[in-house]
Amino acid sequence: MALTPGSFASPHPGLAPRLEKRERLADRLYGQIVERIVSGALEAGDKLPSENELCRAYGVSRPVIRETLMRLQADGLIHTRQGVGSFIERRPPPGLIRFAEPSDLAGVMRCFEVRLSIEGAAARLAAQRGAPQSVAQIESALSAFKAAMDGEGGAEHADFEFHLAVAKAANNDYFVTILSSLHTAIDALLRISLGITTRGSAQRMRRVYEEHESIYDAIAGRDGEGADLAMRYHLNRAQRRITDKVRDR
Repeated sequence: MALTPGSFASPHPGLAPRLEKRERLADRLYGQIVERIVSGALEAGDKLPSENELCRAYGVSRPVIRETLMRLQADGLIHTRQGVGSFIERRPPPGLIRFAEPSDLAGVMRCFEVRLSIEGAAARLAAQRGAPQSVAQIESALSAFKAAMDGEGGAEHADFEFHLAVAKAANNDYFVTILSSLHTAIDALLRISLGITTRGSAQRMRRVYEEHESIYDAIAGRDGEGADLAMRYHLNRAQRRITDKVRDR
């Protein structure tokens, strides 16, 4: 599909690149481009217009465009070839924009980065020094998550409570504080991820549960490295599930 600057005509022609709103503008533009990819208006292999063309089309500054493109590349949605341009890498599932506002997507994806940074370490410490009652609470949270996935409802809440139980078992209040402070962003993330999962195949739902089960098994087995790897694997797979339509069905 050939793309022209005209096909990127901004739906908000009055947007002005003001420094204090740069991040918000970049988030909004990120969501608009993702929306076009999900809808099929942009397909894998399509080349995006140049930075200058995008600036003119959306009425924003080059730093906003660069921030948006860097985020899209970091999330695996585009790839950039030096001296050639940026190209669409893959198409996310429709649920990525069905369960969240497009302007919120960039923040949701940034949440993954923070979780990857802290939750693997929390799982490792939970395995190394979690008290028996704390490990039992993780097991209880895992059972509640399974029940929710089996149709009892409240899967988003149960999923968060599982991860919170792991953070508590690390015996470091800062993990709990950070995770709790991210509750709103994580809730949005889980709404997308679990919304896509529960509308997918039974095999996909089982894999999601098994990822949580592997985290618990490693913690219960006092395998710190295994718990860290299991948590990171789960979060990486969760990110992949919401950004790639053809993977992990």
